[in-house]
Amino acid sequence: MRNVRVELDHAPYDIRIGRALLDNVAAIVEQLPQQRVAIVSNETVAPLYLQPLQVLFEAAGVQVHTIVLPDGERFKTWETLNLIFDGLLSARCERKTTLIALGGGVIGDMTGFAAAVYQRGVPFIQIPTTLLAQVDSSVGGKTAINHPLGKNMIGAFYQPRLVLADLATLDTLPAREFSAGMAEVIKYGLIDDLAFFEWLEAHIDAVMSRDVDALGYVVERCCQNKARIVAADERENGQRALLNLGHTFGHAIEAGLGYGAWLHGEAVAAGMVLAALASRELGQINDAELARIKALIAKAGLPVESPALGAERYLDLMAQDKKVDAGRIKFILLEKLGQSYIGELQTETIRAALKAGCAA
Repeated sequence: MRNVRVELDHAPYDIRIGRALLDNVAAIVEQLPQQRVAIVSNETVAPLYLQPLQVLFEAAGVQVHTIVLPDGERFKTWETLNLIFDGLLSARCERKTTLIALGGGVIGDMTGFAAAVYQRGVPFIQIPTTLLAQVDSSVGGKTAINHPLGKNMIGAFYQPRLVLADLATLDTLPAREFSAGMAEVIKYGLIDDLAFFEWLEAHIDAVMSRDVDALGYVVERCCQNKARIVAADERENGQRALLNLGHTFGHAIEAGLGYGAWLHGEAVAAGMVLAALASRELGQINDAELARIKALIAKAGLPVESPALGAERYLDLMAQDKKVDAGRIKFILLEKLGQSYIGELQTETIRAALKAGCAA
């Protein structure tokens, strides 16, 4: 088992990474302030992992309530969030009842948001079952739901007590979902870890074949990077925003196509290419470096072209981004390969990037 510590002064916690971690709930039980949990999952993950987990909890003397939600980004809404509250209230869950998110990024985000606001805050634990959730969304305490006008616009910063990343759950992950998670993996290399980007270039075949050692290293390296950034800037007042490389463009793609048409990681991958194209327009990376970025993204089974929504539609959607400051859209750009910064773009640079990066 690998362990990464998120060093927050007010709420430090561990990310535990390994195989078959769900076969033993002792690490979870020791975090419970009350021998009672509510497990939130979805219709895809629950049939695979919910019942065995419930059996283990009950054998340890823990009372279990289960809440199973519909699966998909399009259900990351107030209406679905209320299903969690309905379940908690019907079961008379209390302030010391721990919520457990068993699923991917959507389940983690919604369960975390529910934990942040139910009875003004209850404990929660993340059990991410997708690559994207294990390397990114389960770590750092960002919780949210979507609004028709913007992704993740309604939420809270609320940290889990524990993240348990069981690599065995990736065995059942569909290929498209696995590739979607690779967008966030590649992101870490691009924003400030050139050595990891180069490692991915050399080992992408092993990672995509889900080699156990390669996957363990990937999840640990990504979590180390995120834990370091979150510890320095928990509420995204500065460098944590670098983790949004590709997301300003990517969120526009998701909203423009309709949530769920493209997976989040697919949109982020195409968004990273657009950010790289803008960085090339600024003279900060060259054609060869752009080609390396696109090649790695393509080898991960991800799109390198964005949908042709039209420049005006992109600009309108990006104006709803959370990083907008005083009406100005902020972008994460590449100063050079493996080094990024927060900046602004002239409209003509955005248009040039969209022209070069969108499908005809």
